[in-house]
Amino acid sequence: MTRYQSLDVLRGLTVALMIIVNTPGDWSTNFSPLLHASWHGLTITDLVFPSFLFVVGNAMSFSLSKLQDKGPGKYFQKVMKRTIIIFGIGLLLTAFPFFRLSDAGIIPFDFTKIRVLGVLQRIALCYGIAATLIYFFKLKGSLIIGACMLIGYWFLMYFFGAPGADPYALEGNAARKLDLWLIGTANLYRGEGIPFDPEGVLSTIPAVVNVLLGYAIGVWVQREGGKVKTVFTLLLMASGLLFLGYLWDVWFPINKKIWTSSFVLVSVGYATILLACLMYVLEVLKWKKWAYFFEVFGKNPLILYVLSGVLVRIMLMVKVGDQAFKSWAYQGLFVPYFPPKAASLVFAICFMLLIWLVGWWMDKNKWYIKV
Repeated sequence: MTRYQSLDVLRGLTVALMIIVNTPGDWSTNFSPLLHASWHGLTITDLVFPSFLFVVGNAMSFSLSKLQDKGPGKYFQKVMKRTIIIFGIGLLLTAFPFFRLSDAGIIPFDFTKIRVLGVLQRIALCYGIAATLIYFFKLKGSLIIGACMLIGYWFLMYFFGAPGADPYALEGNAARKLDLWLIGTANLYRGEGIPFDPEGVLSTIPAVVNVLLGYAIGVWVQREGGKVKTVFTLLLMASGLLFLGYLWDVWFPINKKIWTSSFVLVSVGYATILLACLMYVLEVLKWKKWAYFFEVFGKNPLILYVLSGVLVRIMLMVKVGDQAFKSWAYQGLFVPYFPPKAASLVFAICFMLLIWLVGWWMDKNKWYIKV
């Protein structure tokens, strides 16, 4: 089975961007494209996570065919193991470092108030659900189910939102209502000012389709090969997805935080355009030397993403005088030499490069950590 470098580079590029958008020097002085849209709408940052789910689907197009040959027992043993491990790592990352320091001493983390869902948890659930659908319904059946999931999610959000109000608003949307009932306020994300989880239970349904479409395109690329015709067809596919997504936006607004069906189509469309561009450069033109930088991230995506989260929490916990080490480094090494927004971005890039060095060292030593 041919392994296409463009798929590996896309995965690495997505991880690098995830680290950059998650670790600015100062959230209050960040370039607007590096922030999520406040509610409806789209920024470059909003495309990073769905692109990673798309890449998960690409990778599944290689791995699942081998697993299916081993029978249902081995298949679901591997799928469930991956799902549980990635979900568990997400929970541990949420709780890390499992305590906080105060004037009263060490205060253990309160696991009764842990955020149950999150980025890695959504990746785990989307992988597990998509892999199950693909096993039982094959590719065509899974895509039909995926289309039904997008339409069904639209109906659920419209009919079960706050009556007499905007069904897609923050407070009254059906996704938040389900999470409040199923999980409870203590275990939900509060970044929007109220208990609301952008990686909630109901909005995981359309996110599964990002993985299914990534799988479908990965299978198609393997069949067609890295040719100019393949690139052209990918661009046509992307154009169709973008047209449908922006058309659907009229009735079901593009919104990453409630992961609307229009957002799924648009995010997959943009990811497919990027894949087509990478395929043209790497597979058709054979310009490959520059790609190693991103392949480093692509070879150990999970561990490097987790490391970035762990390291930034350590930098926030360790004190230099009365400042967190992260603030001390940012204020001393970046703020004096760059305009405010540039300083925040340069800090994020330097942090990403630090994680890259770890990945480079792992690659040189042939250390590849997979689950």
